[in-house]
Parts: sequence; structure tokens; C-alpha cells
Amino acid sequence: MRKLRYRIILVKMHQSKKSPGRLTASERRAQLIEVGREVFAERGYGATSVEEIAARAKVSKPILYDHFGGKEGLYAVIVDRELELILGRIVTAVSSGSPRARIEQATLAYLSYVRERPLGFAVLLRDAPQQQLSGNLPALMYELADRIGDIFTDQFQKAGYDPESAPIYAHALVGMVAFVGQWWTESSDPHNIETIAKHIAALAWMGLRHLPNEPNLLSTGGLDPADAE
Repeated sequence: MRKLRYRIILVKMHQSKKSPGRLTASERRAQLIEVGREVFAERGYGATSVEEIAARAKVSKPILYDHFGGKEGLYAVIVDRELELILGRIVTAVSSGSPRARIEQATLAYLSYVRERPLGFAVLLRDAPQQQLSGNLPALMYELADRIGDIFTDQFQKAGYDPESAPIYAHALVGMVAFVGQWWTESSDPHNIETIAKHIAALAWMGLRHLPNEPNLLSTGGLDPADAE
């Protein structure tokens, strides 16, 4: 009986040990996500193949299919994780502070994500399957714009402006921050993200502070309020 118990213990210890150089299922999944993020960031969705991802991860194609069902499944997991991460930061940023502080915090949170996760940001900006473009990436922008739109709506009402126009300015700010973030990653600009964030926030806030009640197009004969002063 002692020998039998001893053998059982040895078998369990052997089964619990991981073979040298062999990853567990969760570790392999995490590795494939990291490798996939890198390849998608470099090449974009269309130019990336299952073969290339598997080769970089040093696994066979069936292993990738077992975990994600293919390239599209892996891409969807990567995009979802990046979106959840950035949205979490934005939600935290706009949860407290004055309206202007929230705009600054949201801008800085977005740019901090760009700085800390350049591969993730690159994946979100690269080409993607049509269903991803229509379902995931705009969802990020709309969610961010909606939250900033709530801030704008409150301020528009207090200042006597039409609150229904707030979403226009919210989406404009989101687009501005997103494109500036892309420019920053692709340029050799020496400014840090704090400097860039304060300039974006200042532009947005000062513009909102000086909005006319009824903006006009100069091309249609409207008067620029600045010219009237």
C-alpha cells in the first residue's frame, strides 16, 4: 500500500509538472494574442496570414485554430481587449472634476494609451475586415463622443446654447484627439503628451467658451463675431 500510494503521488507530480519549454493553454493563448497584436500592427488585417502568426509564435496552424477559430477570431479578441482598455481609461477620466478638467483628463487618458500601447493603437488604425470597421472601431469613437457630449450638453444649457448641437462638438473633439494621436505616433515631434493634451483641451475649451448662439457661414453672408467686436 505504501508503494502504491508513493506511485500515485509520483504520477500526480509528473502530471502537474509542465514539460520544459511547453506552455499551458492559457499561456499559449496569451502568447498568440501578443504575437497577433504585433503582426496586425505591422501589416494590417488583410496582409496578415495565419501562417505568419503561427510561424512567429512557433506553433502549428491547428493550434491557432483551436484557440481562436482562425485569423478573424484572433483579431476580434485583440480589438475587443484594446477597446475595453481605452474605454475604461476614458470612463475613469470623465467621472470627476470640472467640465474643463474632464476634457483635459479624457484627452490625456487617450494620449496616454497611445503612448503606452503603440501596437494596440496601430491595430485600431490599420485596415480591418468590414464587420470590424462597422461594429468595433466606431463604437469606441461613439462611446467616447457620447460621454464628452454629456459634458458639452450640460455646459451648453448653462450658457444658453442649443444643447442639441453638443454631439457635433463632441464628435469633433474625438476626431481631433484621435488624429493628433496618430500624428504623434508617426512624427518625430519632441513634445510630450501632457503638452499636446493641454493644447488640444485649450483649443476645444476656448472655442466652446466663445461660441456664438447662432453660428453663421461667412460664405452665405454671415457675420463673424470676431469681426463685429
